[in-house]
Amino acid sequence: MDGDCGSTEGEIAGYGARARRKGDRRLWCSREEEETVADYCEYLVADMRPPRGGGSFRGRSDGGGGRGRGRGFGGRGGGAEGRGGGRGRGGGRGGRGGSGRGGGRGGGRGGGMKGGSKVVVQPHRHDGVFLAKGKEDALCTKNMVSGESVYGEKRVSVQNEDGTKVEYRIWNPFRSKLAAAIIGGVDNIWIAPGTRVLYLGGASGTTVSHVSDIVGPTGVVYAVEFSHRSGRDLVNMAKKRTNVIPIIEDARHPARYRMLVGMVDVIFSDVAQPDQARILALNASYFLKNGGHFVISIKANCIDSTVPSEAVFAQEVKKLQAEQFKPSEQVTLEPFERDHACVVGGYRMLKKQKVASER
Repeated sequence: MDGDCGSTEGEIAGYGARARRKGDRRLWCSREEEETVADYCEYLVADMRPPRGGGSFRGRSDGGGGRGRGRGFGGRGGGAEGRGGGRGRGGGRGGRGGSGRGGGRGGGRGGGMKGGSKVVVQPHRHDGVFLAKGKEDALCTKNMVSGESVYGEKRVSVQNEDGTKVEYRIWNPFRSKLAAAIIGGVDNIWIAPGTRVLYLGGASGTTVSHVSDIVGPTGVVYAVEFSHRSGRDLVNMAKKRTNVIPIIEDARHPARYRMLVGMVDVIFSDVAQPDQARILALNASYFLKNGGHFVISIKANCIDSTVPSEAVFAQEVKKLQAEQFKPSEQVTLEPFERDHACVVGGYRMLKKQKVASER
């Protein structure tokens, strides 16, 4: 769009009025926000320009790449109470404004560890899970496919004493219910190196990839996902991970994939369906060995949104007990997942195993 953005607010208002009459722009900005002349003009030509922020992070910041908010004038050049220093395209168009309303909302998404040399990776109490200690502590797993990320997660390389480097993938509890359960203090996830896992509700493979890291090359993960769209991502992820077997099928019908899945040590269920206890029981009857274990994520709103979540969890536990499951612990997934709980236990436990699990 050609045309000069005027130097007064009145000129901009007149320009906007002409645009309305021509029918090529509808203004939604409020005069009460007292936008600067230049910022007000940007609303008129917003659709004609590439997205702000350029190649910077999508998160808001008070520097060049973000949009940090601030009322009043000052705008791009660093006047009184500018909009956090301008809505720059990567490098910013001017100095930082005055006080503004805060300094922006952090950097980009997927924040993680910065500077591998400053990060110390320690084994977690769950075998195969690690804790990266740096400026911010985070869960991580040893990357089975070095140099590859699955969902844009951060990676950390740590040098061993012998000079070799080991790469770890940061495990985000806001995107993985299993990671949320670990941070929530679950005693045992029963998934370790060499474990055979049946994963119900694999989605696009975010948590499946970390389970793949944990079980390692000696273990196997059978990932069942009904959605074909998510299944494509799951299949693409499995192409580089030889211990993941993707199965695009309905978990309500385990007989359809019984020829692909052997007996497993653990079933992890994250299907978020009203009959998820029945789905878990059906698959356990086919594939879970006697004395095996289960981990199920329960979303209360998917089962009954009219009663408190605690009542829903208690109801689901009773359903599991009726199907020869023996729940041993329950942890909430808050604050990472609202109205979610994780229940862990055994299946067709022998007497000795019952005593050990109760201890």
